[in-house]
Order: sequence, then structure tokens, then C-alpha cells
Amino acid sequence: MRQDNSGMLKGLIIGLLAGGAVGALVALLYAPKSGRELRADIKEKADGLMDGAEEYLTAAKSRAGEIVSDAKKRSDQLITDAKNKADSLLEDADKIISDARTKVGPIAQEGARLKNAVKAGIDAFRDKDERRKS
Repeated sequence: MRQDNSGMLKGLIIGLLAGGAVGALVALLYAPKSGRELRADIKEKADGLMDGAEEYLTAAKSRAGEIVSDAKKRSDQLITDAKNKADSLLEDADKIISDARTKVGPIAQEGARLKNAVKAGIDAFRDKDERRKS
């Protein structure tokens, strides 16, 4: 929306300058003056329009510089915020993994004991079965 207003303002200013130039030229051409006076008036009006255009250009350059500076500040802030958020997420992920390892460690040990017990039971069954067959 902001760019739409800026574009409209730019168009309005350009339209005013162009309309002013055309109006001044028409007024000069229809005024009852000699050629020398008419040329002097046209030169004066053209100089005035050039000064106005230069002022507009200077203001536009200044505003463009402000916009670029503001955009750079905002992008730097966004990058900083994104980095901080990423660091925070990584810290949270590390904490979750660490907590999971802490909780899974005893369970894994119990699982290993259970596995060893089951294996010992199977081995004992096989030994007994082999002795019975012999």
C-alpha cells in the first residue's frame, strides 16, 4: 500500500510539473509580446522548471537513500532475529536430546539385561535339550 501511495505521489508531482510547463508555454505563446521578450520569458520559465526538477531530483535521491538505509537496518534486524531464533531452537533441541538420552540410558541397560537373561535361558534350554537327546 505504501508503494502505491508513493507511486501516486510521484505521478502527481510529475503531472503537476508537466502541466505547469505546458500551461506556461501556452500562456507565453498567446501573450502579445515581441520575439525577444517571448524568448526571454521562455528561458526564464525553463530555468525555473529546471530548478524545480533539480530540487525534486535532490529530494528523490535523499528519500531513496533513506529508504535504502531503512531497508538495510530492517534486513539486518531480521537476520539477527533469525539467527537468535535458530540458536534458541538448536539449544532446545540439544536439551531435548540430552534429556532423552538421560531417560533412555537406564531403559537401555534394563533392555540389555533382559536380552542377556533371555539369551541365557535359550542357551540353558538348548543345553538341556541336547543332553536329553544324547
